[in-house]
Amino acid sequence: MDLFNAIIQVLDSTIRLSVPLLLACLAGLYSERAGIFDIGLEGKMLVGAFAGAAAAAVFHSALIGLGMAVLISVAFAMVHGFASTKEINWVNPGWVTTLTRAGYRVIALDDRGHGASSKLYDPADYDTAKMADDVRALMDHLGIARADVMGYSMGARITAFLALKHPERVRSAILGGLGMHLIDGVGLPTTIADALEAPSLDDVTDKQGRVFRAFAEQTKSDRKALAACIRGSRQVMTESQFSGLKPPILIAIGTKDDVAGSAHDLAALIPGAKALDIPDRDHMLAVGDKVYKAGVLEFLNQRP
Repeated sequence: MDLFNAIIQVLDSTIRLSVPLLLACLAGLYSERAGIFDIGLEGKMLVGAFAGAAAAAVFHSALIGLGMAVLISVAFAMVHGFASTKEINWVNPGWVTTLTRAGYRVIALDDRGHGASSKLYDPADYDTAKMADDVRALMDHLGIARADVMGYSMGARITAFLALKHPERVRSAILGGLGMHLIDGVGLPTTIADALEAPSLDDVTDKQGRVFRAFAEQTKSDRKALAACIRGSRQVMTESQFSGLKPPILIAIGTKDDVAGSAHDLAALIPGAKALDIPDRDHMLAVGDKVYKAGVLEFLNQRP
């Protein structure tokens, strides 16, 4: 009878532990198919479970235990750049691994018109404020009240507008690959949209247009949707709007980036904002640089 009871207890414990993890796996599977990438969900559940159990045992309160389980998993949202995807911008360059190992719950999405997200063909649907609301809606859906948010290039513009419209949702904002052109520039030239809509790559003569057209073909992107995006997401922010942003801000740009504008000039508009130079990197190669990663981790460790 003792052996029977022991077997029952083992099975009971196995079921109690495995069911939440299986549900988490299913949640991750379905969310990824919907264009959402939540790395480390199962691990965070285990960490949260242990932290919650320890807090409940120490303070003799289930509510305190629940609160600790929620607080232990700090969310980090990532917004990729134009013509990219969550995999190209964040997974393949090692950002997800870097941040997950540092203890963050990483949420990466495909912007509208990109990757697994819906393809829209009206430029008005790509207004930067609407794309910022997509990030806010995703946070609502996942039950995330606040997150550190990092965007690159177009994703940085989206991040800045998210901090402007919903400052209470942004714990800190990291703007990669976008400096003063957030204020004095409207993004990539529309000649790139023309290149995306050209009959073939051979018909494109603009150098920058050829680069983006070839990249879009390589990634099998919807070129018509990307053209609408580049024409619709050209909103700028005024100096007063940017200087009024509340979250801690890091601006990280490659020293050979001729697309972003100055990181230091933009950072100078907000007392306490930090600028990070990524040595000898252009707009494309700065994304996965080790200096960029180290600088972001240092910034996150120091921010309130």
